Parts: sequence; C-alpha cells; structure tokens
Amino acid sequence: MDKLRRVLSGRDDNEELGLTAQVLDASTLSYSTRVKWFVICFAVGILSSILGTALLFLPNGLKLFAVFYTLGNISALASTCFLMGPLKQLKRMFEPTRLIATIVMLLCLVLTLCSVFWWGKKGLAIIFCILQFLAMTWYSISYIPFARDAVIKCFTTCLS
Repeated sequence: MDKLRRVLSGRDDNEELGLTAQVLDASTLSYSTRVKWFVICFAVGILSSILGTALLFLPNGLKLFAVFYTLGNISALASTCFLMGPLKQLKRMFEPTRLIATIVMLLCLVLTLCSVFWWGKKGLAIIFCILQFLAMTWYSISYIPFARDAVIKCFTTCLS
C-alpha cells in the first residue's frame, strides 16, 4: 500500500532516502518507525537527565550536570519531531499558547550552559535548571486539553 501511495504521489524514486531526509519529511516514515524513534529519543533524554543528576555529586559535577540535563531536555523535546515532523513541531512550539513557555525554556537551556561555562556561577546554574524543568513541564502540559487550567486551579486552591 505504501508503494502504491508513493507511486501515485510521484515519490517512487525517493525509496532510498537517508534517515536524515526521512526525519525531515516525517510523512515518509511509517507510524511504527516514528513511534520507535520517539521512544528512543525520549528515553535518551530521560536517561541523560538522570545521569546528569547523578553526576551532580562528583567533584566538578555541576558542569556535567548542566550539560547532561540540558542535552536531556533537548533530546526529549526533539523526540516529538518524530511524531509530528520538525516543521510542524516548530510551528506548534511558537503558537501563542506556548510562546512564553517555549521562549523561557530555550532561554534557560542557553543560560544554564552560560552560567556554568562562562560565568562560573553554580547557584545560577541550579536556578536555570529548575526554570528549565518548570518551563518544559508547562510547555508539555500545554498539549493536554484543559491541563493548564486544572494546574492553575489546583495551585490557587492550595494557596488560598
């Protein structure tokens, strides 16, 4: 069926696409392949973040923590590109409902690495990692209908 679909759409000659070309055009990957790569990329992201947290307790571990935690978040974020494609992912990241969370998340990713390598401020790196986590969580919740409203209501109820 896929072969027929490629022939009818004029894409029969692209049968030997490399992985990079297939990733850039998510429609060429089968659903099961996209899900497998999503799981792999997301798992690498989670494992990198956990490894970074474990490395925090070593001497000079803060630099390793910042690098692995940031790479873990980037990998987890990139994993969704396999589900919807990179262009659609970028469009959805910068929709008005996610714009602030996306900007804060990307800014904190950069500022975490800057605070460790250029400024040498360990406390600032920890703060930026916490902000990374919160921004990534808020960004992820934005994909679940009414989840952000529920979180806001929960926090306002707890605080009042």
